[in-house]
Amino acid sequence: MALDAMTRTRIETDSLGSLEIPEDAYWGIHTARALENFPIAKRPISVYPDLVRALAMVKQASARANAEIGVLDADKADLIDRASQRVIDGEFHDQFTVGVIQGGAGTSTNMNANEVITNIALELAGREKGDYAFLSPLDHTNRSQSTNDVYPTAIKIGLALTLGSLLDELSLLRQSFLDKAVEFHDVLKVGRTQLQDAVPMTLGQEFHGFASTLGYDHQRLTENAYLLFEINMGATAIGTGITAHAAYASAVLRHLREITGLDLETASDLVESTSDTGSFMSFSASLKRNAIKLSKICNDLRLLSSGPQAGFGEINLPPRQAGSSIMPGKVNPVIPEVVNQVAFSVVGADMTVTMAVEGGQLQLNAFEPVIAHSIFQSITWMRQAMWTLRVNCVDGITANRERLGAMVGSSVGVITALTPFIGYSAAAALAKTALLTNRNVADLVVEAGLMSRDEVLKQLSPARLSGLEAITAAIPIVTAAEDIVAQQEH
Repeated sequence: MALDAMTRTRIETDSLGSLEIPEDAYWGIHTARALENFPIAKRPISVYPDLVRALAMVKQASARANAEIGVLDADKADLIDRASQRVIDGEFHDQFTVGVIQGGAGTSTNMNANEVITNIALELAGREKGDYAFLSPLDHTNRSQSTNDVYPTAIKIGLALTLGSLLDELSLLRQSFLDKAVEFHDVLKVGRTQLQDAVPMTLGQEFHGFASTLGYDHQRLTENAYLLFEINMGATAIGTGITAHAAYASAVLRHLREITGLDLETASDLVESTSDTGSFMSFSASLKRNAIKLSKICNDLRLLSSGPQAGFGEINLPPRQAGSSIMPGKVNPVIPEVVNQVAFSVVGADMTVTMAVEGGQLQLNAFEPVIAHSIFQSITWMRQAMWTLRVNCVDGITANRERLGAMVGSSVGVITALTPFIGYSAAAALAKTALLTNRNVADLVVEAGLMSRDEVLKQLSPARLSGLEAITAAIPIVTAAEDIVAQQEH
């Protein structure tokens, strides 16, 4: 790692040799080697602040547990505890510099946390950074731990913390669609199946459907969050608990539950829990489900707003930017488009997680760094996508009421509402006539003598057409389809 000639340094040593470390850096030699080895993503783990906070929570809980069971001096444990709290509170996150993609099954991330927290603690004790003879990243901050239980536990806690902000944004987006459902409750439109005209509904019902979809996803994500609550602290290297006191696992669990506020549980089989990462795959799949359904909603918004003259033109999305460098006045649905792209990325990330889970071997999965990065990125992007969809799109959607009314009035689909009264055959014949002549369906029904004007208007009311008001009684079918065709010919 090249250092500027004017940079003041300290020397740190590991089993591979010695390196110069910037004097003001809270990280140490293990982090320095990771910076040299993994210049891959050019994105430090600090881009996921909840992961950094979770790492500090694990170190804090471990310090408390180690002091409680008597394997760590109380004063040293207190220093680690206080240093960890500062990281939890948001300080020193810029010191978590190792890349999100790394070899070593997360060892570089664990050591980055050990070194930063140790050096913060050394300063709290009035000592110099790097004075590891007094307080060691390995012998004290990492006491009773291994990367192989710290790292997956921190990932799970970090994801649970991050998921909370996603669920909050999802709830706000759902409410925006509900608000639009109320606003559009009386706006009739033509429903469509297979992109062909179907029967009438209200625009409010359509938007209520969007809200319901997001509500179901909120439930699924909340349920799948519990997959993250089983941890393997105390497993150390491979699940046998080597180097950890017998009382450590239960003690660290109790402190972690208190620190995080999460309903964590220790896995019943620590060997299995250390080697298996299936919970990440299941959780990632629930994110993919949400992303795909959100993308489908955005597809619908783009279709409904298409045009504005030669498309559906049923709704107007807020204009956010000029849509073309060559076509004046063109405005594109850029907000739904960006949400679509986020969904595509989440699908790809889920495949990455799936392959990484499958790639584990024997007692450890070495690919948890890419699992963590993939899921954290998906949550982060989805949260931001939901925010911009709500604020920059859904909240400002308006309905083209006149156009919608005209389409319903000329749609032969409304005749479906009259089939209980005039029969399918008569309705089909009238629908054919309406299509050929562009005549109003209600007029044709009245002219055929099948129903009175009042009866037709009653059955074609917005409440009846949208199914909000049930049909209570049938009007007798008075004329056969053949008679209708004959009357129309004359």
